[in-house]
Amino acid sequence: MSAVKSRTRLIAGLFALALAPAIAAAQGYPSRPINFIVPWGPGGGADLLARTASKLMEPMLGVSLPVINVPGATGQVGLTKLISGPNDGYNIEVMTGDTYSLFGAPHPRFKLSQITPLAIMIRQPSAFYVKEDAPWKNWKELLAAAKTKTLKVATTGFGSPDDITVTYFRGLGYHFETVPYAKPGERYTSILGGHADVLYEQTGDVRSYVDNKQMRPVVIFYPHELNVGPFKGVPATGDMGIHISLPQLRTVIVKAGTSPAIVKKLSEALAKVAQTPEYKEYLASQYADPDSYMPAAEAHKWMADWLVKAHKIQAESAHKGLNK
Repeated sequence: MSAVKSRTRLIAGLFALALAPAIAAAQGYPSRPINFIVPWGPGGGADLLARTASKLMEPMLGVSLPVINVPGATGQVGLTKLISGPNDGYNIEVMTGDTYSLFGAPHPRFKLSQITPLAIMIRQPSAFYVKEDAPWKNWKELLAAAKTKTLKVATTGFGSPDDITVTYFRGLGYHFETVPYAKPGERYTSILGGHADVLYEQTGDVRSYVDNKQMRPVVIFYPHELNVGPFKGVPATGDMGIHISLPQLRTVIVKAGTSPAIVKKLSEALAKVAQTPEYKEYLASQYADPDSYMPAAEAHKWMADWLVKAHKIQAESAHKGLNK
């Protein structure tokens, strides 16, 4: 046997030896509970998704998936927990568009190469809400008020789709001010207690407040009117020629470097979840796109396009602000 062949076999043997622990771990996976990290406080849309999905995944995987809430810094505290942990598949996370938009910042804290998407599980429009008895009865009145005084908008954080949208209107000369809240419950009740005037939120996340006549939507950030439930008759920005809608996305991710076999197992479980009647009912209750689910292969392009649109809106906002 030649020296070259011997060296090749030695390298192949060492490579197989290095992979052996990962392969063995994947074959026995999962053997213990899987933490489902939610980088926001309890009660929000990401929290509800994790609790809905985990309940459906548990019998599929044969282990429990406890939901761990780790709020802070527009989702970056929770993402830090995922990234700083091992890539063994025992930590998965709901990453929302709020955090994802920060990946496009000039000097992002994280890189997309640090995570592996498993699937997009929900896509839904967002809207501006006001307190039920607010003095502004509609979108036109709210804009008129924002021309003469500063209105505080409760958001998830700076640099988020919420903030990008608020900044866009500020560039048009409307006096909207971003007020970030890491905990969804505090964000929702901010307009009820008078700490904020407007709430930026997804269509289904505050459904109980809308159903109980505590708040109401005045405009929806969507290509066309939704015409369902409380959104019947609510104007859509797309119909007004304002194309700034950034649909909320919630993607389940793992740390990059996780074994492909484990990624496959988790991805397949999420695909099954998306097909269950319970999950489809959940999407309907959230006024979400009924075809929200996207496997990772399709999700990459959709997410890339989403980020490009966010950059475009930010650039347009900056241009308008400079030319006011």
